[in-house]
Amino acid sequence: MRLALIWLAFLATVAMLHWGSAVCIPIVLSLLLACALQPAVQTLQGWRIPRALSAAVLLLTLVAGLAGSSWFLSDGASQLVDALPVAAKKVRDQLRSQSRAGSGGTLETVQKAATQIEQAAQENATLATRRGVQRVVVERPPFNVRDYVWPGTLGLVSGLAQLAAVVFLSFFLLASGDLLRRKLLGMVGPGAQRQQSALDMADEINTQVRRYLLVQLWTSALVGVATGLAYWGLGLQQAAVWGVAAAVLNLVPYVGSLVVTGGSALVAFLQFGTPNMALAVGGASLLIHTLVGNLLTPWLTSRTSSLNPVAVFAGIMAWGWLWGVWGLLLGIPLMIAIKAVCSRVAALHPVSELMGN
Repeated sequence: MRLALIWLAFLATVAMLHWGSAVCIPIVLSLLLACALQPAVQTLQGWRIPRALSAAVLLLTLVAGLAGSSWFLSDGASQLVDALPVAAKKVRDQLRSQSRAGSGGTLETVQKAATQIEQAAQENATLATRRGVQRVVVERPPFNVRDYVWPGTLGLVSGLAQLAAVVFLSFFLLASGDLLRRKLLGMVGPGAQRQQSALDMADEINTQVRRYLLVQLWTSALVGVATGLAYWGLGLQQAAVWGVAAAVLNLVPYVGSLVVTGGSALVAFLQFGTPNMALAVGGASLLIHTLVGNLLTPWLTSRTSSLNPVAVFAGIMAWGWLWGVWGLLLGIPLMIAIKAVCSRVAALHPVSELMGN
């Protein structure tokens, strides 16, 4: 009976997290941002700058930097986005021509068969009409631009609203100081040992999450610089934009490297027109992500957190299924917090042991 109740509570929690993702994701992002900026706010506060002013200056600087970088790279990024469909079409045409030359006209045979099937269907439809069977024609609705503009506008407004929520919530968390810590102690209740355990848990979460964020920022910057230099050396256009894209997408485990490798290979094929250069560009990206993502990052992550690789991979898959791309980004920090909580709750010690090294 107890096990059934635990499973019901677990399933209810998963359903709530999935249903309330629009609220949970900004809250988790705000907590991570506040955790990352907390040392800087404390440093500015030591210089006699009010805490609220320090938090506001840091957040405004961060938002301004992101907006300025996006505007500076917008032209190159738009050119890359426009080039991707053209590159995909060129690759498809190249593969089609090679298939025709190598397989003795296999595609032509398939196309002829499809044409014969279509002609047979038309003849059957004509015979049915002559026999008095009423022919039904499905008319497509006229094109309405509002059907495409309105959903996109709603998505943009929703994204901006969530970004504003993250910024404001991060400001309140940073400006409030140790308010969250005091509320945590109030929830724990009286008792010096219980309060000390709660404080140790909060300190462990803050320390490990900050170390993990530093590792991710450092390795992402390394991937971005290495990718930009490699693409510049190979002569790929918009190498700086690709470097920034590689640095940003490196924060998304597993998926980001595949996107950069495939997209850059397509654009290289469009620019140079040869499969060898496309393979060279894609191979360079794959080599950089393999060395940094599969060797350096796991080694640094294992030193900064107490999670084993199996738990990390399973957690990323689970949170990615639950929250999509945001789950891939937030999965490891959430796993760090879950393990810290489980290690200090006697009933959850087996879970902590399963997740630990």
